Amino acid sequence: MMFVILIKNEGLTLKPLQGVYCSKHCEKEVLCMTRLPHEHNHDHNHDHSDHEHNHSDRAEQQPTSCCVPSDLTASAVEKFAGAGDNQQQTILRIEQMDCPNEEALLRKALTPRAEVAGLEFNLMQRQLSVVHQPGFREALIKIVSGLGMSPELLESKGAALSSRSSADTKPSWFAAWGRISAGVGLALAAEVAAWSSAPFWLVVTMSVAAILLSGLSVYRKGWIAIRYLDLNINALMSIAVTGAVLLGEWPEAAMVMSLFSLAEIIEARSLDRARQAVDSLLALAPETVEVWNDSDGWVSAHPSEVALNTLVRVVPGGRLGLDGVVETGQSAVNQASITGESLPVSKSAGDSVFAGTINGMGELQYRVSSAYDQSLLARITYAVQDAQQNKAPVQRFVDKFSRIYTPIVVLFAIAIAVIPPLFMGGVWADWLYRALVLLVIACPCALVISTPVAVVSALTHAARQGLLVKGGAYLEKLRQVRNLMVDKTGTLTEGRPVLRDHFIREDAEPSTTLAVAHALASLSDHPASQALAEAKLSDDRLAMVGFEAIPGKGVQAVLVEKTYSLGSRAWAEAQGAVDNSTALQEWERRWQSEGASFVFLYDGKQIVAAFAISDPVKAGAPAALQELKRLGVNVYLASGDNPYAVGSVANTLGIAQYKAEMLPEQKLEWLQQLQQQAPTAMVGDGINDAPALAKADVGFAMGAMGSDIAIKTADIAILNDDLAKLPASWKLSQELHVVLVQNITAALAIKAVFLVLALFGNAAMWMAVLADVGASLLVIMNSLRILKK
Repeated sequence: MMFVILIKNEGLTLKPLQGVYCSKHCEKEVLCMTRLPHEHNHDHNHDHSDHEHNHSDRAEQQPTSCCVPSDLTASAVEKFAGAGDNQQQTILRIEQMDCPNEEALLRKALTPRAEVAGLEFNLMQRQLSVVHQPGFREALIKIVSGLGMSPELLESKGAALSSRSSADTKPSWFAAWGRISAGVGLALAAEVAAWSSAPFWLVVTMSVAAILLSGLSVYRKGWIAIRYLDLNINALMSIAVTGAVLLGEWPEAAMVMSLFSLAEIIEARSLDRARQAVDSLLALAPETVEVWNDSDGWVSAHPSEVALNTLVRVVPGGRLGLDGVVETGQSAVNQASITGESLPVSKSAGDSVFAGTINGMGELQYRVSSAYDQSLLARITYAVQDAQQNKAPVQRFVDKFSRIYTPIVVLFAIAIAVIPPLFMGGVWADWLYRALVLLVIACPCALVISTPVAVVSALTHAARQGLLVKGGAYLEKLRQVRNLMVDKTGTLTEGRPVLRDHFIREDAEPSTTLAVAHALASLSDHPASQALAEAKLSDDRLAMVGFEAIPGKGVQAVLVEKTYSLGSRAWAEAQGAVDNSTALQEWERRWQSEGASFVFLYDGKQIVAAFAISDPVKAGAPAALQELKRLGVNVYLASGDNPYAVGSVANTLGIAQYKAEMLPEQKLEWLQQLQQQAPTAMVGDGINDAPALAKADVGFAMGAMGSDIAIKTADIAILNDDLAKLPASWKLSQELHVVLVQNITAALAIKAVFLVLALFGNAAMWMAVLADVGASLLVIMNSLRILKK
């Protein structure tokens, strides 16, 4: 279902939104027209709370992206669900798209084009998705190639699963290392020659050779950037090195260019480690699987080539390449790579298995239930990749700051170069050199990459632990959440009733009574009956006839001309049941206080037996809730179950505040009351608790294993039923915040120090290069620590 929202604001009409599925999004659409911070596009990020403007102004191009929250989609919004009517979507992998420099250049080249309707950048995966008019694809590839980049066309998002980046190929890396190393060597030789008073022509020759070997690509990219009036790092370095040459500082120009190129390649390799962390999720699936072919028997095939319902075999110790349902065989499968479960899970006929998991000691044959690019593993990878576009607030702040940082520093450098010589009697060469040093540190690369690398590392780490986080925004917000509303059934409890105890009247024959109850329960699919059947009350198999299920009441059947009924007390009493057993009433009161529900067996005259059934608390629930309390999170229990059952669970788990018999709208109302006190999260099954999950500051879906709906709708999906993942997510949020603060502080501090040093003439250009790239490497390595937790 898709909501069509038409909102008019000074001539602006929003087109149908492709991502609106719940009240949470609809409400955001209304709020964003007033005071909700939102995005117009990458270059116009601001809040309407304190100003008014005309959306038809030239500065507000891409009008349909206005007033759309970052997690929604309009036809011209950067985050989009795909091409609309009369549009095409092209996905390119661009190996040279390493950092925001390339992103900014691509934006300036593509955004003005009328054929382009939307851009989506994934720097970590080096992918650019473009929604455009039909027939523009060839021109698009030509434009990107004209920027000095090498676009590779991907047929679809799923094609990226089987496509591997070529950035890690040894020949290209060895060639780059060799060329740049030679440049560094020549630059050092030029420095030594200049210091030892060697002939000037020799110094110049070695310097020029060093610049050509290591800096031609920098000059080429810098010239392209200057043509688009984009002062990125390549443009700034090209200007700085050229300025040093004009000042006669040949050895230093060579050293700056060589060190910059060397640092760039080291930085690129370091960023590849973060990219490989995401790619490693896909690497869990094998390159080939064994499939059954009627003519050739068992043959090998790539998972992407296997059709649905194909029979696949996995040998002991092998990795599963596709999702499916076991047809024959029995084994224990290690699902830790998908769910984070520490122990293997037993699998036999009828059980679901998932790509990327490891088979145990038994052979399994299973039927493929999902295409390769729609497996749970693929959907997790998609979600992690998409989550990189859902920027955390601190990322948006850094993006805004970086857009004004470079122009300010460049203007400051121009002022430093001109004002002192003109008005203060300064030496032109001296102040021009200081200005060139400022140009070197004007690029905010370290600052810009300080946040996305940390967020991607955190998202990947979470996915490895069975936590699917939909974006850095939710992960950053989670540390601020102080209230957690939890559902009972299926969240704190197993969601599967079990038999706790039974009562048989003194005048009833125990074995026959239990055999009758077992026979009736085995014929019913009601959860209470299934609990009795699974309890195996009797080994006797009675031939009962005339079975009938009465909706809302129970089941009945005939044994030796006597009708037995199994169901509620109200139904038994409506049939004339007599209950004069004080012992039964006391037994019932005792189990009722522990939250049990009851099923009664009636023989046509009286209640002959009763069965206490309850939904047991999950084994890990007490420890998980205790850890949440230690982290400062207050837990509230909201359930639609009866007060006895809810109270029993609350007392068992030490939850002081709980409410029973709550309708979905009542849960929502209580959650809104809690939100007035502090940010509040909600954890439920993702369906029954949908209103509260949608309204919560962060919504958790429990047990989302294999559920595409839960993965799509929850802010954070826990891929199994392990409640320990709840406190783990809070800890990860806190750790991510610490790393982000460290990264931003380090990047800004290093920039500030060298700005001061350059101003007073105490910094050389080569020192500024090392400091700039050193800061980038520092924040990358610090971010990658999250992956090792």
